[in-house]
Amino acid sequence: MTADGTLATDTPVTADDADAQGGVQAAARAARGAAADLADVPDERLDDALGAIADELGRQAKPVLAANEADMAAARADGVAGALLDRLRLDEARLKAIAGQLRALAAFPAEPSRRTVRELPGGLLLEERRRPVGVIGANFEARPNVVVDIASQFVKSRNAGVLRTGSAAIRSAIALADEVIAPALAAAGLDPAMIQLVRVPGQSSARALVSQPGLIPLVILRGSGDSTRSLAAEAARHGVRTMAHADGGAVLFVDAAADLAMAERLIEASLDRLGVCNRLNLLLVHPSLWEELMPRIRPLLARLGISMSLPPHSHPLGHEWALDPGREATVTVAPADGPRAAAVLANEETSGLAASVVTQDRTAAAEFLGAYAGTGAFWNSTTRLLDGFKLFSVPETGINIDAVPGPRGPVTFRDLYLRQFVVTPLTP
Repeated sequence: MTADGTLATDTPVTADDADAQGGVQAAARAARGAAADLADVPDERLDDALGAIADELGRQAKPVLAANEADMAAARADGVAGALLDRLRLDEARLKAIAGQLRALAAFPAEPSRRTVRELPGGLLLEERRRPVGVIGANFEARPNVVVDIASQFVKSRNAGVLRTGSAAIRSAIALADEVIAPALAAAGLDPAMIQLVRVPGQSSARALVSQPGLIPLVILRGSGDSTRSLAAEAARHGVRTMAHADGGAVLFVDAAADLAMAERLIEASLDRLGVCNRLNLLLVHPSLWEELMPRIRPLLARLGISMSLPPHSHPLGHEWALDPGREATVTVAPADGPRAAAVLANEETSGLAASVVTQDRTAAAEFLGAYAGTGAFWNSTTRLLDGFKLFSVPETGINIDAVPGPRGPVTFRDLYLRQFVVTPLTP
């Protein structure tokens, strides 16, 4: 399996570009036809749809889990194991967790559709209105739960969507789309066509998704760094805007004034799942603690089944182990001379996703937090918190780490809109 979840040898066979273009265009046109009716749908009906999806996850657990087991069997036959296999897996507990997140999203207040900005000279009023994008595409790794996460964000934000997942998860995705999402939307009085799933597997479909500016003006990109960057470049060539989540790999710096028992707890908490972007990837240790800490973390990591990459390193410090099949259970360990030095290493050597400092020294923490420029900065807490649901109590479409104005960090339904400025007379 490639890092974005595409099976190298398993059927169905990757379609040619013409089939992929046709499949994506058909899905986009169907979504576009449904999008026009979403602007005037009451908030309550959208929330009812989310609740209905949660209910259908329970009622349709059997066919969804059967489809997922078929995906898992095919992945195992292709040699997939470890973190990549874990992120492909669904079970009863994970379905219940997804349903719980849907119900939490349904209960979350909708964003106001308009706000007054200020009065303008001449008796005029400036108002900002939120308008849906229309149709948004999403290309993501072979993680079936993401099908529901992203679909729910589109429903809540009044956007239609075209979803494409790695082919390793295609059976699970189809079951979720056909047995869960579509019936739930219909039951809530929404057009099921608003959420489309690309059924043509392979990278040709991913490229087709980012080449339809007239149908899909915005695409959310998740997955491995190289493939996602390639798709972002392809999208730019076609004039399609993207919100890309290409790279991850979190940093934890153990400062000279750290509570070592706390450091051990945070190291363990940061490695509860190895196939996620915000897991501990680079552990930085103050030189004064090296001799004391290493004998403590060696058995800890061994108990967790984690290997250490120690100096001198034969790879970049920020090498993302989660995207290295067969070596996901690895953490890079390196010295850092102090809070600022650690922050500079995190800025220069990693993707800039997230970094945490462990210290009892408030001045050291302030120095680290002030120098680190990444998306999420943490003090005595785990970078696993950089997640839409953990931070905001709503699912996310991905984590945007672009260093440009716009939504940065976990992207939720509140970010999937266009600003419109409307000027009207104060007294019509």
